[in-house]
Amino acid sequence: MTLDYSYPYSSQRAPVFARNVVSTSHPLAAQAGLEMLRKGGNAVDAAVATAMALTVLEPTSNGIGSDNFALVWTGGGLHGLNASGRAPMGLRRERYDGMESIPYYGWDGVTTPGAVSGWVALSSEFGSLPMSVLAEPAVRYAREGAIVPPEVGGGWGRVARGGIGGGVRGVARDVRGRGRGPRIGELVKLPDHGDTLEAIGATNGEAFYEGALAERLEAAAVAGGGDLRAADLAAHEARWVRPISTEYHGWRLHEIPPNGQGLTALIALGILRRFGLEEMDPDNAESLHIGIEAMKLAFADAHRYIADPAFMDMTVEQLLDESYLAERGAMIDRARAQDFDHGTPKEGGTVLLTAADAAGNMVSMIQSNYTGFGSGIVVPGTGIALQNRGCCFSLEKGHPNEVAAGKLPYHTIIPGFVTKTGANGNDEPVMAFGVMGGFMQPQGHAQVLMRMADHNQNPQSALDAPRWQVSTGVKVTVEPGFDAGVYETLRDMGHDVTVPSRRNARQGRGQVIYRLEDGYVAGSDLRCDGQAVGY
Repeated sequence: MTLDYSYPYSSQRAPVFARNVVSTSHPLAAQAGLEMLRKGGNAVDAAVATAMALTVLEPTSNGIGSDNFALVWTGGGLHGLNASGRAPMGLRRERYDGMESIPYYGWDGVTTPGAVSGWVALSSEFGSLPMSVLAEPAVRYAREGAIVPPEVGGGWGRVARGGIGGGVRGVARDVRGRGRGPRIGELVKLPDHGDTLEAIGATNGEAFYEGALAERLEAAAVAGGGDLRAADLAAHEARWVRPISTEYHGWRLHEIPPNGQGLTALIALGILRRFGLEEMDPDNAESLHIGIEAMKLAFADAHRYIADPAFMDMTVEQLLDESYLAERGAMIDRARAQDFDHGTPKEGGTVLLTAADAAGNMVSMIQSNYTGFGSGIVVPGTGIALQNRGCCFSLEKGHPNEVAAGKLPYHTIIPGFVTKTGANGNDEPVMAFGVMGGFMQPQGHAQVLMRMADHNQNPQSALDAPRWQVSTGVKVTVEPGFDAGVYETLRDMGHDVTVPSRRNARQGRGQVIYRLEDGYVAGSDLRCDGQAVGY
């Protein structure tokens, strides 16, 4: 396929062409990955170094106490990694009696941190450099400091105003050594964070799950009334999983299976491939309407069925069955917006990175505390901000995703990967990508993929394009950038349309690396501080 290198949307970016590439939401983190490639490492080494650096550089979206997932193309095949943690084994269901939802802040939503195990699994299985080397850029940034860029500074500001991932004053004191969050342009040093990352690198993660850090995590939980214990950390393990996928107009989108919500994007695309969107203008109201309706149907299924796979009462295969998807698609009215009882998608804070090397290895990796700093709890003297992934559990009695001890929660973060069938009948890698940001993620996956598969848009243009995001009922946010008549027509169809003042991070922050015959072309979202870099 020949990509279209015209630029139909206003942008601050141009695509990057190189044989070795890293793309993520913070420029210095991308440089950390590139540093590993220049040291002789591969794309997996670059991904792990980038992920570790992002905990220092973008703590408003992820941290050492996060979870992560990855899709890795290497050795002629695609491998999936699920490094999400379980609810503590000592958790009791009655903890949540009388609550309508699990509180974002405090110990109620804390689950076992899995990110470190993900770094270890990737490095051990496919990396070529020692983990101590992979940690070097992150440790350097933590000790020598890094200057806060606009989007990260804005994240601190949103938290201070009571937005995503609160508890900023406590986090600021513990992590920053000051009584407020840092401002754009300030130099920030995180010495405790650096010591923790150095210990993780030196012990290949053992210090976190079985050593002194695990003991400090338990002590903090006991002091704060939390259920997390060193035994939960010792029992945790990252899991290699078989990716799930669906075909869309000759492209095959791969996602991590549940407990992740990647299935949502697959359901939506399975519905959408029946509507001939490739024959429509991607920026007209009809195309947007059909996409919005399909995504609402996909979320209705996601919020009903996705859970720890051991507890699901409908399988992935059943939800992707052709006859089932046809039934769901038949519910869409081409002329009218509907409420499919798909719930209320929530916001979140996440980082996504992609990496690829000249040998053909490609990685899509995602890491998150869920909402900003997550629980707002930082383990004293460590820089470890604990996630609040447990907030994605349901409190509905008997629901597959009902909170329980030792259970994996519904997970919003999803890396994406695309293949095509080659002349020999085997899968060939096409694209490592993703769009981070809470329940925007499957919506972003579908929109970027449709633009590239149906309309040959290059990665940067597909990311630059204005996006829509479904909300409750018939509410939908549609970014500025479409023709004025598009918004009017959508409203005439019954959509309750909100138009933000600009394209922004709430509509997702994407990264794309697309494979060419002799290298790659990469894009990085204008909605974040980051960039694609390569050589």
